[in-house]
Amino acid sequence: MNVIDRRTFSRLLGAGTAGASLALPATSAAASADTELPVASPRPVAPFGPLKQIDAGALNIGYVEAGPARGPAVVLLHGWPYDIHSYAEVAPLLAACGYRVIVPHLRGHGTTRFRSDKAFRNAQQAAVALDIVALMDALRIERAVLAGFDWGARTADIIAALWPRRCKALVSVTGYLITNRERNKAPLAPEAEWSWWYQYYFATERGRLGLEENRHAFAKLIWRNVSPTWQFDDPTFDRTAASFDNPDWVPIVIHNYRWRLGLADGDPRYDHLEQRLAQGPAIATPTVTLDGELDPFTPPGDGTAYRDHFTGSYDHRTLKGIGHNVPQEAPEAFTQAITDADTL
Repeated sequence: MNVIDRRTFSRLLGAGTAGASLALPATSAAASADTELPVASPRPVAPFGPLKQIDAGALNIGYVEAGPARGPAVVLLHGWPYDIHSYAEVAPLLAACGYRVIVPHLRGHGTTRFRSDKAFRNAQQAAVALDIVALMDALRIERAVLAGFDWGARTADIIAALWPRRCKALVSVTGYLITNRERNKAPLAPEAEWSWWYQYYFATERGRLGLEENRHAFAKLIWRNVSPTWQFDDPTFDRTAASFDNPDWVPIVIHNYRWRLGLADGDPRYDHLEQRLAQGPAIATPTVTLDGELDPFTPPGDGTAYRDHFTGSYDHRTLKGIGHNVPQEAPEAFTQAITDADTL
């Protein structure tokens, strides 16, 4: 592939980020240390698109594509409660580097729809990962750099673990997020349980109704709690919140969290995959892991809690002053992690 040099990359960052200022690390080795970033502030809301649609597996997936059609592929995967706009600044930066960038709405989000009204609104981890494999097949992408946070990081981790030939390199926020439901039965420290309060709320019918009736207010509360320095404005939130009006959003969110806690069944067709994932398979793909210092879900130990799961070329970075939505809070650092992972 045609990888640009760091001087050119830094120049692109300066030209494309609405005056944002960030001193990027000069080398990959230097980047492995904690990275000090400015406190996030509102950025102009710019158009992101146009949206495309494609049939892929059980879904008709809405996605944005940027960059040259023949460029090396990067697939960017969002989390919850977010959507493709977490990558509205990352995607053009990568496109300027020569990448073909694909940013899909996950099932239940935005313009992504089930192709059958009778389909099980299933959000177990294997199903979401298979959606992305099906999307890559539909777009004739054999191999891509995969990058994500939250649900997106879990999905990217699973593809790298189970189908490593499809994943050239990996960027995973909060490291190794593959779910082991048996292990999830064990209680965490009270502080950690506090951070996951909404999972237990969603386990109840009251929680489902609360999400249904107050989805935008609920999501905005989560944004504020998990990204305490991100001063997003209403237009930024509203642009993403439109994706929560998908008719499948509430069923998908509720099933995802109930499934993780063992309160909802998955699809038996995926039992063999879930059994493999429950064993904590190692990831040999070249990987950069990122932690937001202020993300309440960042485990202690500067990446040591999950380091042993990554057996290939590896680098870890902690982004100081950054919360949960790393690509939108720190798009330059996230872009840098992708270009670096691709050359590990």
